[in-house]
Amino acid sequence: MTALEKLGRRAQVASRALARASTADKDAALLAGADLLVQRTDDVLAANQADVDRAVEAGTTATVVDRLRLDAGRVEAMAAGLRQVAALADPVGEVVDGWTRPNGLRITRVRVPLGVVGIIYENRPNVTSDAAGLCLKSGNAAFLRGSSAAISSNIAVAAVLREAFAKAGLPEDALVLVEDTSRASATRFMQLRGLIDCLVPRGGASLIAAILEHATVPYVIDGDGNCHVYVDAAADLDMALAIIVNAKTQRPSVCNAAESLVVHEAVAAEFLPRAAAVLDGVELVGDASARALVPGMGEASDDDFGTEFLDMKLSVAVVASIDAAIDHIRRYGSGHTEAIVTGDLAAARRFTTEVDAAAVVVNASTRFTDGEQFGFGAEIGISTQKLHARGPMGLRELTTVKYVVEGDGQVRG
Repeated sequence: MTALEKLGRRAQVASRALARASTADKDAALLAGADLLVQRTDDVLAANQADVDRAVEAGTTATVVDRLRLDAGRVEAMAAGLRQVAALADPVGEVVDGWTRPNGLRITRVRVPLGVVGIIYENRPNVTSDAAGLCLKSGNAAFLRGSSAAISSNIAVAAVLREAFAKAGLPEDALVLVEDTSRASATRFMQLRGLIDCLVPRGGASLIAAILEHATVPYVIDGDGNCHVYVDAAADLDMALAIIVNAKTQRPSVCNAAESLVVHEAVAAEFLPRAAAVLDGVELVGDASARALVPGMGEASDDDFGTEFLDMKLSVAVVASIDAAIDHIRRYGSGHTEAIVTGDLAAARRFTTEVDAAAVVVNASTRFTDGEQFGFGAEIGISTQKLHARGPMGLRELTTVKYVVEGDGQVRG
């Protein structure tokens, strides 16, 4: 058995104990983890600073460094996420539905843990805490493989949580971290059939491509966030300005940030110059109609419209109708989050019905597609696929169902 397989086996053994752990014990472990994270903030930040220093020396972009960097506030937010998960209802054991057959058989569908949830992720040490917390509450072991860029941070966070879980009486292997960050280990991780029950990748296009090429375990794709904001002919333009500024600039390096602005031609002449003025520091690239209204706007290529920039850059298109807006989103969107700003109820209904995405937002920022914002406490990822889970993956999405069939001696004729 390889070293990676041994780690997976440890997670598997822990998962069996977690599957029968009480809600009270799981909540106590989560609260202990939150408290110890805050107590060990200085240790976590020292480890994180080593990662940040290496990234800066390597010439890593500012947006990627932002994803990597922790501060006291972000550590406190990680702890708050654990506390929020502890406060949520435990999905394990929930009876989804039930019925009695004419022959007297009583059938129920009950939520049960997945088992070992593997998460492979890049540059965001908060994922270590979020994933561990959600997996533990849903009765799963978290088997984590982070990036080399965040390895010091991940080791520090994982050590704190493992200690806390053990002190609370649960297996420390409820969280198992792979410290080998080589590309070869990532490929082997994706192929641990019989040890990983569900794999969730959290990263960019190259990671997703590697999953599609190499993974032999079941997976849920946490895909790109090429998110659009469509400003309809019936939009409140002041509202639209506030939404696009928030969606693009509040934190441009995350997957629910807006990457494209689509504007109805009826309001484009008034709206786009105002938008350009308030999107301070954002590089705008647009189609011919948009460039005619905003002098100095760059020309958008077809690739620009299909790109998740994760940076202070925004593509802009002017469309003749809501049909054209929906067609534009259908062509370039990634199925993550799409937003419409409109005062027209019929337009809003068309948009929510016809736009195919994990989340469709009316008159609000795309930044709300987030497990915490949806009331899930945190998220394991945002699924852009359609099977098993779609959108922010919280506790329920980390369970499956089991049929429990009870009889009184029935046999089939």
